[in-house]
Amino acid sequence: MLHKVLRLAVAALAAFWLPAQAFAAELVMFERAGCTWCARFDAEIAPVYAKTDEGRALPLRRVDRDKPLPDDLAAIDPGAFTPTFVVVDQGREIGRIRGYPGDTFFFGLLGRILIAAPALQARS
Repeated sequence: MLHKVLRLAVAALAAFWLPAQAFAAELVMFERAGCTWCARFDAEIAPVYAKTDEGRALPLRRVDRDKPLPDDLAAIDPGAFTPTFVVVDQGREIGRIRGYPGDTFFFGLLGRILIAAPALQARS
């Protein structure tokens, strides 16, 4: 009985905690199967992204463009092209990168978005 109550308490706690996590700043990558540019991003950026300042400030979240969008992204237009990278903070779009411009330009474009969003800078 105690285990059952404990499991219910943990589940209730998770239900309140997880939605709060959905509002943290993140970089959402809208992708689809067979996307050549997504594969190029995976080869050039994905292995190091989490280790960068940008990756620590904006964890990467992947969303399949061909599946229904998660509820917390319902207000975000994924765009027609993949990959599309959208910086989302507290459920709002802060900026986006349409397509993958290559490893030379990706971090520069992402840096511009971060510079234009002082609230994100204060938290990173």
